[in-house]
Amino acid sequence: MSIAALGSHRATGRTITEQFYAFDARNPHVYRALEHMTARRLATGATRVSLKDLFEDLRRQLPHGVAGLNNNFTVLYARRLIDNHPHWARLFELRRRRAA
Repeated sequence: MSIAALGSHRATGRTITEQFYAFDARNPHVYRALEHMTARRLATGATRVSLKDLFEDLRRQLPHGVAGLNNNFTVLYARRLIDNHPHWARLFELRRRRAA
């Protein structure tokens, strides 16, 4: 499933998806790190992966955290990981989207 726009964010007037794409463009290393962390967890025998856990691990690993790493982005990163690695779809539990 591709990443589609979520509801509008009240503070900025931009959708969460728009904020995600802006953040991702400024921080491509975040996706690469999440991809690497997911692969590492798979290599240790994990059958489920929590993007929230990966976010917290990433925040701890980076010396000053990642400014703007919003928990609202977890589902978008999960969907992107699944889009790029369809065989990982079973790893992530995704809820149905409430907004188109």
